[in-house]
Order: sequence, then structure tokens, then C-alpha cells
Amino acid sequence: MTIRVLLADDQTLLVAAFRLLIEAAPDMEVVGVAADGAQAVELTRATRPDVVVMDIRMPGMDGLAATTEICCDSALSATRILILTTFDIDDYVARALRAGASGFLGKDVGPDELLSAIRTVARGDALLSATATRALIARFLAQPVQAPAGSGQTLEALTVREREVVVQVAAGKSNEEIAEQLYLSPLTVRTHVHRAMAKLGTRDRAQLVVLAYQSGLVRVGHSETRGRPEN
Repeated sequence: MTIRVLLADDQTLLVAAFRLLIEAAPDMEVVGVAADGAQAVELTRATRPDVVVMDIRMPGMDGLAATTEICCDSALSATRILILTTFDIDDYVARALRAGASGFLGKDVGPDELLSAIRTVARGDALLSATATRALIARFLAQPVQAPAGSGQTLEALTVREREVVVQVAAGKSNEEIAEQLYLSPLTVRTHVHRAMAKLGTRDRAQLVVLAYQSGLVRVGHSETRGRPEN
């Protein structure tokens, strides 16, 4: 299946380079280019891309505001946002995730890493740059703020096993690592992750992490769940 990509950035030369790189990949195509956040929202609604590669600093509506608007639109629930910016700053990472982004990379990313990142978020997984450490993300996301876009259910909807899996997801572990930790198969872990996302109304793995911290299920410096239910 071809991954349909929308580029949102006001740097013309950079966009041209990214477009050539993405269109050279056999499993991707560029369906549109936006020079600001408002245009990114408009083109996303018109083209319904799988992934929007979104810059943060753009004239008018910035990338964070555009991400929020896209992620709050239920008609665009299948679209993932990959934030790509020169500003690899702690607060930007947290704000991007809260807005609904699935990944965050610096613009100094290599060609192979960019293509891999697009594939990662397209399949619903979370992606953060190496400088965005887990502890730093946890510190920002643990602050009381609005729940992630689209989340409408409480953690009480989760089974004990689903809570255990979500805790491991919030720790940044892959399905294979979680499977080894909880003595499950990777396929079973994937099933639990998808069920948890469906119950909590989260768009993807990244938003599941946001909700885990914001709800108190996972706390900074702790890996245990809070108040497991009886089911």
C-alpha cells in the first residue's frame, strides 16, 4: 500500500528536497505541499493523506495549531502527524504530542531516517527523536493539561492486562520488549495495544502514552499502575 504524504513547510528548497526523496521511495507519494498551517489543514481535508510532515515554525497558523485542528477533526482520524523542525526543544516535543502528533524529528534527520519515520507513524506507532528522552517527556506530560485529542473514555474501561501493556508502552518499549516482559506473544501485545486505543479513543500509540501520563496511570520515576481494577 502506498503511503500518501502531505508536506507542510515554508522553506521552499527543503520542501523540494523532501519531495524528491519521498517520491523516490517505492511505497510513498506526495499528495500536496502547504506553506503555512492554515493551508496544511485545508489540504489535509482535501487530500486525506496518511501522514502530514509538519514544520512547527510557519507564518500565520503554526504547525502546532494546525496539528491540533487536524487531530480534533474526526473525519481526519486516519491521518498521522510527523513534526519535523529545527527547533528540537523539550517544550516543543511535549506540546506537539499534546496537540496530537505521532512523532517528532529534527530537520537534520538523514534521508533513510526520515523515510523510516514516515513509515513508523503511518502504521500507528509513536516516534521521538533521540534527544527527546523518556524522562523529559514524562516530566512535561505529567503536568495537568487537557486530555489528548479524541480521548473520551476513562482508564476504568481497561482490563488489568491492558493496563499493564499501556504502562510498558508509556515506558517506550516495543511490542517485542513488552512481550518478553509480560510473557506474551508480540501479536497478543499488539492486540492489547489496539484494544486499549479503541477503548480510550486515542488516535495512536503516541496519544496512548500522553493519556497514560496525564491520567496518572504512569508517573514520573515510576513504572507501576495506579489502582488496578478488579476485571
